[in-house]
Amino acid sequence: MHVGVRETSELLSQFLPSMPRDHAVAAEDAHDAPREVAHRVLILESNASLAGLLKTGLTSASLGVEVTDCVEAVMERIAADIFEVLILDLDLPGVDGAALLQSVRTRRPEMRVLALSGRSSVEDLVTALDRGADDYLFKPFSLLELTARVRALRRRASMQVPIRPNGNKLTLNRDQCRVERDGRQIDLTRREFALLDVMVQNAGKTLSRSMLTREVWNMPEESSTNIVDVYMKYLRDKIDGEHEDKLIRTVRGLGYILQVQ
Repeated sequence: MHVGVRETSELLSQFLPSMPRDHAVAAEDAHDAPREVAHRVLILESNASLAGLLKTGLTSASLGVEVTDCVEAVMERIAADIFEVLILDLDLPGVDGAALLQSVRTRRPEMRVLALSGRSSVEDLVTALDRGADDYLFKPFSLLELTARVRALRRRASMQVPIRPNGNKLTLNRDQCRVERDGRQIDLTRREFALLDVMVQNAGKTLSRSMLTREVWNMPEESSTNIVDVYMKYLRDKIDGEHEDKLIRTVRGLGYILQVQ
């Protein structure tokens, strides 16, 4: 069952109350501002209104998002290896959603896929999961729930991210929430782990305090707080404390950087 115009209107009315007004405003502001994070989520959705709403909601959650309604474009874009999660509409006109899932899984076996569908039978759910979907949402659904599921999939998107493989090796394992430096395990709190995760994903780039505030704490960039500096000290004490070669450095007046060389 493909969602028609009337169904789309009703569907959007389900989504809109679930996105706080301040998040919507933040998303509009972010649309014009340059993003400090790479694309992480690709959306294949034939309904333009729904696709736009999903992009707005995920952007307000500080995720880099790209939207398309073209299957060929999706296969090209996922080959670029810049996306962690694909949100895939299984009800695309003239497209076998299950076959497309299988093709995506063959092309990018490590990519996480969240399937969307107006079909709510157990058989459809089982078929989607068997063909490669990591998660499945029935339409209509809450935008907050979709965002939470995308975040959960992102946490599973990459097993290990090594930094400096030829020495001073730092390894982050998202599935196990485990961090090691030179083979020694480092115990981090959940917030410290989230902060390090963002830095690993942007290794070699200078990250502003406002960007880290938005990414890790989901707070407005203009928030007057020193929470980033406080947690960065915790993190540096644990990651760099006893090492002569420091991986986390302060860029005066700009923010912080995780050194990769």
